Amino acid sequence: MEKIKSNESTELQNNVSGDQNTTQATQHFDIVVIGAGSGGIAVSSSLLKRNGKLRIALVDPATKHYYQPGWTMVGGGVFSAESTERETRTLIDKRVSLIQQLVTEVKPDVDKIVLEDGSQVNYDQLVIAPGLMLNWGAIEGLKETLGKNGVTSNYRYDLAPYTWELVRKTQRGKTIFTQPPMPIKCAGAPQKALYLSADHWLRNKHLKDIEIDFCNAGGVLFGVPAYVDGLQSYMEKYGVNLRYNHNLVKVDGEQRKAWFDVTDAEGNKSQICKDFDMLHVCPVQQPPAFVADSGLADQGGWLSVDPNSLRQTQYKNIWGLGDVMNTTNAKTMAAVRKQVPVVAKNIISVRAGLAISASYDGYGSCPLTVERGKIILAEFCYGGRVAPSFPKWFNTGTKPTKLAWWLKSLVLPFVYWQLMLKGREWMTDCPEEKA
Repeated sequence: MEKIKSNESTELQNNVSGDQNTTQATQHFDIVVIGAGSGGIAVSSSLLKRNGKLRIALVDPATKHYYQPGWTMVGGGVFSAESTERETRTLIDKRVSLIQQLVTEVKPDVDKIVLEDGSQVNYDQLVIAPGLMLNWGAIEGLKETLGKNGVTSNYRYDLAPYTWELVRKTQRGKTIFTQPPMPIKCAGAPQKALYLSADHWLRNKHLKDIEIDFCNAGGVLFGVPAYVDGLQSYMEKYGVNLRYNHNLVKVDGEQRKAWFDVTDAEGNKSQICKDFDMLHVCPVQQPPAFVADSGLADQGGWLSVDPNSLRQTQYKNIWGLGDVMNTTNAKTMAAVRKQVPVVAKNIISVRAGLAISASYDGYGSCPLTVERGKIILAEFCYGGRVAPSFPKWFNTGTKPTKLAWWLKSLVLPFVYWQLMLKGREWMTDCPEEKA
């Protein structure tokens, strides 16, 4: 409900230890976190670093956890798919109670969530971090042909290896890479798939026989102008046909045909059909239904939060984290890494009866893998302000560098598994505070 909770926590009812599933009907926790993705696990660890006595429940049915930024590298033949996968339970602090169920409803007026089996969980503070949903069914015929007929996507664990298989097998023909309307997570991912594929074809002297179309439902190559020239130069290097305002709406895998709704400069709409030998698809993306229907969302169904404090705009004991929010930052793992300590610090302040002070500046990062061995490291805050994290000698800027590739391929996976998920807040400007 719309109030700041007191320090005193209601007595825990029917809780079990953190290394077991909890499914009892009446439970009460200091903090409930919805979603065991990067944000949910990391914020649980971050909160416990600050106060080890907190009673925290993490709610998510998933038994597997994935390092999703690695899937672009899987599709480019750099990582194995298996290296991006872990058992969810092994990543969660044993002091956290893991409830492996879906959330079907949030009742903010009575501080409860409802689980798939009908049981309810009470909370003092709620963190909503379930990510977003990939709506493969929004494109007619797509679900039926994914993983065969030359149709693939790096947005799914089981499909990213098929992307690399297709890239290696393709020596001539027509290829299409698509990007749907925003918002999507990792807005650079559709391009990354294209760049690594084209680089492989160039190195193996097949590029001259391969036609590449980048069909983007939007009207710009990248949302931050400072990086567009560098990316444009690679599109030209690979001879890519840029097709703006082309939105994929239908696929016939057996016939190797794809249909696009096209909007011209005057706003006139038409539909065209394109043949392909390989089609890499970025799916339509949307908020989870329980968020959209919760009364906590904006008109688009995204969780409505203050863009700086990340507190829900109506309820003072509810917080957002990650891709589910309506903030204008890029939906990336790097953004979540910066958001986590903001939410953790503010919750600790509220529980202590203090004013909140931690603030998120909209930071996001997108390592754009423009070729194997080089990356344009895009870093930016709200408003598209370029915000480099490293000193000038690192020489990332808006140009591709080998150092940025090293960061992406070697450093960031370690940061993710060994630091971020364990509450070790490297380069977040929010050092650990123990209460």
